[in-house]
Amino acid sequence: MNPLQKKIESFEKKVEFSQKESIGMHSALKQQLEGLKDLNQQMSKEAINLANALKGDSKAQGDWGEVQLEIILEKAGLHNGVHYTIQGGYRDEDGNLKKPDCIINLPDNKHLIVDSKVSLTAYEGYYSAENEELKETNLKKHVASIRKHIKELSDKRYTDLYGINAPDYVLMFVPIEAALLLALNDNNKLYLEAFDKNVVLVSTSTLLATLSTVSSIWKQEDQKKNVMEIARQAGALYDKFSGLIDDLMGVGKKLDAAKSDYSQAMNKLSTGRGNLVGSVEKIKKLGVKTKKSLPEAILKRAEEED
Repeated sequence: MNPLQKKIESFEKKVEFSQKESIGMHSALKQQLEGLKDLNQQMSKEAINLANALKGDSKAQGDWGEVQLEIILEKAGLHNGVHYTIQGGYRDEDGNLKKPDCIINLPDNKHLIVDSKVSLTAYEGYYSAENEELKETNLKKHVASIRKHIKELSDKRYTDLYGINAPDYVLMFVPIEAALLLALNDNNKLYLEAFDKNVVLVSTSTLLATLSTVSSIWKQEDQKKNVMEIARQAGALYDKFSGLIDDLMGVGKKLDAAKSDYSQAMNKLSTGRGNLVGSVEKIKKLGVKTKKSLPEAILKRAEEED
């Protein structure tokens, strides 16, 4: 019985150790779950605060929409201060200062105007409505909100601002694509209604496609400028090369003239009866002391000519 008793005691110790270890693991897991719960509650609270801020504060909605617009501009490969300007100030015919959200620069000093409009309050109310009647009411408010933005944007007449060379229409950017699609689905004449007021409704996808086209136009314009610059530099290089050839030809003519003068001078020194070289050498032979001698080739030539 002793061996069996020892095995039972050993088994009891293992069970006790396992229970303690399990309790510790459960305690640690419980702490992690509580921490995760607190984190989720905090995130939910922050999300609710953000949603409430966007819903209740039109200024916050507008700022958020402008941020989304800048993100799309950067995604399209456009650069601030080069291809577009944000909140630039322009004067109308009465001298009033107006600031479109974004002026996109195009080649040949042309522009495209984009203004961000966020309609979030009624849109959120549509999806959070608890019954169909409230849902329908919020949908009508949502469409009315977009129509209001269209009218306000049309009344600003951005295309008439001094210093802007833009088409007769303005792009109205709705950052929440689903919100625009919901309004267009409810009122299929909304797009044409906006177009009649010189406003074109664009969402994230359609604006990105438009801006990508603008980016492509700028790339082609840059390539065109590069080709023109290469042609200009090639023409300037050709002119310089032509000038260099003229200068070298002038140097050649001067060298030829110098050679001719040299030959004539040498002839005078060493040719003909009584030439200077022969006469000078005769003086040396008469006993004049000198430190140097005339070149042998000159002396032979003078002797042959004498």
